[in-house]
Amino acid sequence: MSKSITFKVQPGGTLHGEVRVPGDKSISHRSIMLGSLADGTTHVTGFLEAEDALATLQAFKDMGVVIEGPENGQVTIHGVGKHGLKAPKGELYLGNSGTSMRLLSGLLAGQAFDSVLTGDKSLSGRPMKRVTAPLAEMGADIKTAEQGTAPLRIFGRAGQLKGIDYTMPMASAQVKSCLLLAGMYAQGETSVTEPAPTRDHTERMLAGFAYPVKRQDNIAKDGVYAADLPGAGAAKVTITAEGQLKATDIDVPSDISSAAFFLVGASIAPGSDVLLKHVGINPTRTGVIDILKLMGANIEILNQREVGGEPVADLHVVYSPLKGIDIPEALVPLAIDEFPVLFVAAACAEGQTRLTGAEELRVKESDRIQVMADGLQILGVSAEPTADGMIIQGGTIGGGEVISHGDHRIAMSFAIAALKASKSITIHDCENVNTSFPGFKTLAQQLGLSIAEEIL
Repeated sequence: MSKSITFKVQPGGTLHGEVRVPGDKSISHRSIMLGSLADGTTHVTGFLEAEDALATLQAFKDMGVVIEGPENGQVTIHGVGKHGLKAPKGELYLGNSGTSMRLLSGLLAGQAFDSVLTGDKSLSGRPMKRVTAPLAEMGADIKTAEQGTAPLRIFGRAGQLKGIDYTMPMASAQVKSCLLLAGMYAQGETSVTEPAPTRDHTERMLAGFAYPVKRQDNIAKDGVYAADLPGAGAAKVTITAEGQLKATDIDVPSDISSAAFFLVGASIAPGSDVLLKHVGINPTRTGVIDILKLMGANIEILNQREVGGEPVADLHVVYSPLKGIDIPEALVPLAIDEFPVLFVAAACAEGQTRLTGAEELRVKESDRIQVMADGLQILGVSAEPTADGMIIQGGTIGGGEVISHGDHRIAMSFAIAALKASKSITIHDCENVNTSFPGFKTLAQQLGLSIAEEIL
């Protein structure tokens, strides 16, 4: 029987101190994938030892890659080269990880063996046609369940994939990355054009492994990528099969999606002062900082540097009263995973906050629009869900019992809400917090959140 975890969080308090949150989930996934396909030995530090990233690690072990660790965030990957993966003996089980399933579907479409990708109940309900449809255009042979969901049965088509020029109907880093990985095994050029900038960890890491990838980002003045500017237009990425991955060392920065909980917590709890160390500030991921600053948050970006091709900084956040805003749609793809906790910020802000253009939130680990609206309403907040967002009237937060529906970001967001609550908040179904943020409870306690855990 799987265990059931409940968070009980006492109202009020302030957050104080310095912490380094766990490593970036997106970069941890990709370090295993590309390190496995590289020639030579790749050393990774700061690896996220959480269930999602460990699912990717196990999948590559099941395909014959020798991987040592993780131990204290250190992983050593003995790469087998681009064509060195072996057929797994059974199904590849990916737990709750949509990133693992979508990226692996592209990578495995061009192999010389067949494979089956499965996941837990939540992952098995998430849409996979967004990757299987363009992969089919490339010549991939992938069978889904009736609703276009997992399990995915992939029939390897080594040497038979053809490059395509694909314009994504919606901004999705997972779809883009999936097609780039398939493009490493396709004849001719594979190009992906995105309607809005999405996280570019795959392109950066391919370059870090010395694999040729071409970015057309409408270079703006001073040589800044258009993708690095809020609200920039379409970017295009092109890859071919002409290239090899060369092993490298990767230092994974802290995950800004995990840091976001404490950015919001310190912004809403009077008297708070927090320093978040070594956080990845990739410009395709910093929407949460931009949105909070528009609301009046006091966030300083200190000690900026580059580590392994990724920009990193320390984030200093001090309490400041927030005001409601209309969230610019250009920032939505740059903050898509942070909206659950941004809804909490909106509930604590003065006035109305309106989010539009975020229909993607309805097909995450849960329907994050509906689940957050339901929970906020239970806590006495005026939160009206819409087809593509939410309208929240800021004010007071009460207390009560909410259900996270097995969604790690929902669970942590309601824990942070307790900082401004008048009564305690009980959050059910929190076991999946470990998919992205192992040690969340301990770090939150260390900073000053009064959170306890019950395991049934």
